[in-house]
Amino acid sequence: MAFIMQKINKVLVANRGEIALRVMRSIKEMGIATVAVYSEADRQSLHVRFADEAICIGPPPSSESYLRIDKIIEAAKSVGANAIHPGYGFLSENEDFAEACLDAEIIFIGPSPNTIKIMGSKLAAKEAVAKFNVPLVPGTSSPISDVSEAKTIANKIGYPILIKASAGGGGKGMRVVNSEPEFESQLERATSEAISSFGDGSVFIEKYITNPKHIEFQVFGDHFGNVIHLFDRECSIQRRHQKVIEEAPSSALTPELRKAMGEAAVNVAKSCEYYNAGTVEFILDENKNFYFLEMNTRLQVEHPVTEMITGVDLVKLQIHVAQGEKIPFQQKDLSIRGHAIEARVYAEDPSNNFLPDIGTLSTYKIPKGHGVRVDDGFEQGMNIPFYYDPMIAKLVCHAADRNTAIEKIIRALNEYDITGVETTIGFCRFAINHEAFRNGNFDTNFVGKYFRPELLQNENGFEEEQIAVALAAMLSGEHQDKQKASQIQGINSKWKSHREHKRD
Repeated sequence: MAFIMQKINKVLVANRGEIALRVMRSIKEMGIATVAVYSEADRQSLHVRFADEAICIGPPPSSESYLRIDKIIEAAKSVGANAIHPGYGFLSENEDFAEACLDAEIIFIGPSPNTIKIMGSKLAAKEAVAKFNVPLVPGTSSPISDVSEAKTIANKIGYPILIKASAGGGGKGMRVVNSEPEFESQLERATSEAISSFGDGSVFIEKYITNPKHIEFQVFGDHFGNVIHLFDRECSIQRRHQKVIEEAPSSALTPELRKAMGEAAVNVAKSCEYYNAGTVEFILDENKNFYFLEMNTRLQVEHPVTEMITGVDLVKLQIHVAQGEKIPFQQKDLSIRGHAIEARVYAEDPSNNFLPDIGTLSTYKIPKGHGVRVDDGFEQGMNIPFYYDPMIAKLVCHAADRNTAIEKIIRALNEYDITGVETTIGFCRFAINHEAFRNGNFDTNFVGKYFRPELLQNENGFEEEQIAVALAAMLSGEHQDKQKASQIQGINSKWKSHREHKRD
């Protein structure tokens, strides 16, 4: 069905948590009504309370609620919502969902179903962008069908190589192969995981870039063929192939390289007739060669850092484009203003391989101040459901330059007070404070190279040592006057609080 051009008057946000809230806030500022959908596990969630209307769409499991296309379309129709914003995750990159919206004469705030389909397949995406001379990592242009032929190609490319699922994402269906003897076993594992995760066992191979940086460009297109980019984001600090810290712009790019990559990103969007918000991801090798990785056909988790350095509200721009308006500026009108860093705060235990640590937020106090933004979906006393991604919040700090932004986000991370669950706050503080991050000399192997769980224990060690020394002095009778006694009482309270927090 063709694109529907009409004024948006009510938007159903087909998502939950912090992104649902973030999207709704911009929509409300535009004077447009909002509708929340929620599972039974999210009945008391903040996005449900914030929306003008809210509809329960099923039990807690995603497969019975947030991934049910029929229930979401039915909910939109029942309240007269003429547009749906998918957020990120769940159905945001599902061409069947975008098609179902169009069939129901509901505006899908995102690209066309065909665009999602092309960019959802890594092989189809590579084929499309190759026609626009976008640099590609050396590898196969079609799925592996013959193992012996694939081995020959791998030997020609040179080990190490990477086996990747065509329909993959999030590091699933991906295997690094260092030598020919392990090729067949790794191929079998990658194929099996691809079938299990995506229902599609198609895999291909490409050269494995050993020390890459992960650089992405925010792109935007409209229905009139206009495409622009809103500069780059550095997303190299990851665990399990998923991002934890992002910044904009990347300190690794020269103005010339930024221009070349930006033009390539725009060409990627043009290769699939892209409209609305999207992200083109590249890998950058040690010699500053860049290669197309993939395109995400939705708003990214890390979009706030782009908003901070450009002054553009990406959600509002999504709405304008979705209802048939032109992008209101040109590439020449955009410039980078300062530097922004985002730290994702997950309910995960970095000392236990970043495994989720689900529980109740016994204490939840967020940092504040000039240039500090927190996008979250929780408040103190709420439970973090184990059914969904365990991200609690995104902390974003903006300053005039990178060094000032680093100091600001370290201060903000120190102001966080969360108990009841383990979080990634300590890891983010460690990473951003690390010399490799500060000097920009890091890549996607940062966690493997530099992080050890015991390093986080050392972060609290100095404070504990100070408290222990003070208590020892008290017990030895060195402090007798009332003023000292008052100080000791404060230290004792801090010690108790510290121990309680560690128990929570």
